[in-house]
Amino acid sequence: MTFSLHGVAVSRGIAIGRVHVVERNQLEITEIRIDEDEVENEVVRLHKAVQLAKQHLREVREHIPSSTPLEIAAFIDTHLLMLDDAAFSEEPARIVRQTRCNAEWAVKLQRDALVAVFDEMDDAYLRTRRDDVDNVVDRIIRNLLRHQQLRHEVPDQKLKAMIILASDLTPADLVLLQHHGVAGFVTEFGGQTSHMSILARSLGIPGVVGVHHARRYIKEDETVIVDGEDGVVVGAADERILAEYRERQDQRRRYVAGLQVLREAPAVTLDGVSITLHANIDLPGDIDSLRDVGANGVGLYRTEFMFMNRSDYPDEDEHFNVYRQMIDTLAGAPLTIRTADIGADKPTDAGPDTGSLAANPALGLRAIRLCLREPSLFWPQLRAILRASAFGPVRMMIPMLSSIDEVRQVLDVVATLRNELRRRDIAFDENMPIGGMIEVPAAAICADIFAVELDFLSIGTNDLIQYAVAIDRVNDAVSYLYDPLNPGVLRLIQMTLDAGSKAGIAVAMCGEMAGDRRYTRLLLGLGLTEFSVHPAALLEIKHLVNTTHRASIQGYAQEFLNTTDANRKRELLALLDGQQG
Repeated sequence: MTFSLHGVAVSRGIAIGRVHVVERNQLEITEIRIDEDEVENEVVRLHKAVQLAKQHLREVREHIPSSTPLEIAAFIDTHLLMLDDAAFSEEPARIVRQTRCNAEWAVKLQRDALVAVFDEMDDAYLRTRRDDVDNVVDRIIRNLLRHQQLRHEVPDQKLKAMIILASDLTPADLVLLQHHGVAGFVTEFGGQTSHMSILARSLGIPGVVGVHHARRYIKEDETVIVDGEDGVVVGAADERILAEYRERQDQRRRYVAGLQVLREAPAVTLDGVSITLHANIDLPGDIDSLRDVGANGVGLYRTEFMFMNRSDYPDEDEHFNVYRQMIDTLAGAPLTIRTADIGADKPTDAGPDTGSLAANPALGLRAIRLCLREPSLFWPQLRAILRASAFGPVRMMIPMLSSIDEVRQVLDVVATLRNELRRRDIAFDENMPIGGMIEVPAAAICADIFAVELDFLSIGTNDLIQYAVAIDRVNDAVSYLYDPLNPGVLRLIQMTLDAGSKAGIAVAMCGEMAGDRRYTRLLLGLGLTEFSVHPAALLEIKHLVNTTHRASIQGYAQEFLNTTDANRKRELLALLDGQQG
């Protein structure tokens, strides 16, 4: 009998295929005391297990196509770097020598110590780093126990076109699965804004997460349908249902293929409103993907990747060289550089303790708060941004503003650095725009004050929603409250848009909401005219823009601000979805 299970749709598309269940059986690890004369042999056994883990990962890395985006291959590189870190090779060896325990137990003790730190953290990025620790440790221990590699980690094509079912998946898992050519995935846990879900959208792998107890109802090798549009998993489907979903698959393929004709087209509503479509990027190499979708420029370059996996801060010239290369590649398109958003929720090995063990690190010393406290981190980056502005259109954006005093402190520092560059006769753009991110509810409420001091604003919906409704967006127990359509969230967005309009400055949106087609027409109706999205979402957003008569949807959009009835929200979304001229 056909049945359906419901979860959260995180990556659009329809996938039909046989199921492979990823089972990470709990590894049985016991403590064994060893004799003194066995200690060094045990250390050698540990080092061999680490080297074998590296070998397996290098094999996977070699099989990743050269066309794969750099940030995807970077997940594998991160695990390779972790295996080179003393925390995973030398520290367990020290434990073996000090306590005369077996290597498996030493690795487990080190894993427990590392994970204890990550378990105190709330941010999605850090939870992903915790998963990375588990993944690396799991590889080492499986080698020590002489377990075979998990099926999805073996570089072959046996999983091609299959549906992966797991309790949860890490970003590294997803990279491996994409290499295998899997059709889609289902997990029992997870949320829409987890790192893995965002990566799935980037890779275009249909997926549904948060399908509780899915492994109780779906078994190995069964055929299932994954509906990444509606968040439904269908099992034991009859031929009629399969035919219906295959037709939907074909429609989706034709639709996506048809979007390519929009690459060079402008983004203009049917009633003549020009819309700016920028792209969000993490790494300089991502700029190549802008050409494929005809983006107007970079609306958000996340510079924190320059700070990761190193023991020192990047210096001014390192910053400058990266920005200059990006400017040259963009060839006249604007580059919006967000200053470092690191700290308690995105730790680095350099610099001071940022409070990562605090009860609520997402509310702690991070982003502009940390930068203002650490001139050695902040000033070189600001000087480099100013110097780079002489070579093309550059905008600087300040993350996580919560008070106007922070804006004024930044502007004072920038003024000081401008005077320094003038004295040294170093060129820079005297009129380089400086903007701020609206991610904190207090900033949205006071957006009119910020708009007077800044040249532009950008709404970061991921954090704004999280802070506005007081939830951890990756906590499965409360992720249902992460709702972009919450009236309070929409009012904060509207306040920000109104403040920008009144002050005559641009207001963009660079969070995940901007790249979600379900909300495009609502945002247009509220007055948003600048979107910054992942390149993979840009052409679909352009299609919606070009088929919308903005004036005719403004009434529906305004009603959303005052609607609390869930049924009426669905009706309004349907009405907006049907507005095509």
